[in-house]
Amino acid sequence: MDSTTAEVLYFFPPFLRVYTDGRVERLTGTDVVPPSINSETGVSTKDVVIAPETGVSARLFKPISVNPEKRLPLLVYFHGGGFSLCSPYCSMYHNYITSLVLAGQIIAVSVDYRLAPENPLPAAYEDSWTALQWAVSHSNGQGSEPWLNDHADFRRVFLAGDSAGGNISHNLAVQAGVDALGSGVKLRGICLIHPYFGRKSEHDVGKVDGNISGGRPEEMPGVDNRWLYVCPTTSGFNDRRMNPAADERLWRLGCDKVLVCVAEKDVLRERGWFYYETLGKSRWNGEAVIMETEGEKHVFHLFEPSSERAVNLMTRIVSFINQEFVEDGAGLGLLLNHY
Repeated sequence: MDSTTAEVLYFFPPFLRVYTDGRVERLTGTDVVPPSINSETGVSTKDVVIAPETGVSARLFKPISVNPEKRLPLLVYFHGGGFSLCSPYCSMYHNYITSLVLAGQIIAVSVDYRLAPENPLPAAYEDSWTALQWAVSHSNGQGSEPWLNDHADFRRVFLAGDSAGGNISHNLAVQAGVDALGSGVKLRGICLIHPYFGRKSEHDVGKVDGNISGGRPEEMPGVDNRWLYVCPTTSGFNDRRMNPAADERLWRLGCDKVLVCVAEKDVLRERGWFYYETLGKSRWNGEAVIMETEGEKHVFHLFEPSSERAVNLMTRIVSFINQEFVEDGAGLGLLLNHY
C-alpha cells in the first residue's frame, strides 16, 4: 500500500501514530543529543553498545570532577514513553539525567531498550535485564567500561524510571530478588516516578485509554488498550508485569527500599498508590515511601524541569539515593545522608 494513502490504524494522541501499511510515526522523543566528554554542564557522557545482536545500548553519565578515592552510587535508569517512545539520547531524558547526576553526584546508565510496536513486549524487559546484568558485571573491576570499573559503588546500586520505565524498574527488581545479581552487588533501592501499572480491578474505568488511546472500546476487560497494543501476548488483567498484586513473587522484591512518586492530576495516580499499598501488604520486609506532588500531571518534571515542584521532586530522589541504611550499636536503623 502506498504510504501516502495509508490510513491511521492506531493513534495514541499526541505522541504516536501507526498506519495500516505498518509505518510508525513518533511525534516526540526522536531528537538526539550527542554525547560529550568534559561538557560545560559538569557531566561527561558516552554511548556504549551492550548487545550488538539486539541493538541494546546505553548512555553513561559521570560527573566531571570525581574523587578517585571515592566510589559513587550507580543508577540504572529506564526512560518512559509507554514502551513505544523516546530514548536516552533525546533531549528530554539526556537533560534530565544530566541534572540528576550532577545534583546527586552519581554514575548513571540510561538504557536504550527496543520499542514497541516494532518490538513488542517482552523485548523491553529482556533488553533492560541484559543492560542491568552488563552494568553489574563490572563489580569485579574487570568489565569493558572504565567509568564503571573505576567509579561505581556496586554496594549502592539503584534502579529508577518514569511511567513505563517505573514499571520496568519494578519488574527487574523482582527478577533480581529471584535470580540475584551476583556477588559484590547490592541493589539498595528503586525509585518509581509516576509508574505505569494496571488497574485495581477488572471493573475500573479505563481512564488511560480515554486520554491516551483515543477512547476506543476495550478489547479485554480491565486492561488498557495501550498495554494490549505493546504486549499482544498478555494474559490480561492478572498479567503480573502490569498487576503486582497478581505476582506471587512480590515479597521477593530484591531491594531494601522503594520510593514511589505520584502526581495529583496524573491519570496514573491511583495506580501508583495501589502499588504502594499492595507492596505494604506483602511479605516484603523493606521500607516503602510515597511522595505526592500537588497540582501536577504525568511526568511534569520532564516538561518543566526548572519549576519549583520539579526541583523538589529531584531533591527527594537525590536524597533517596544518597541515604544509606546502617545499624547502630543497639541494632536500630539510622539514615545517614551522603550529600
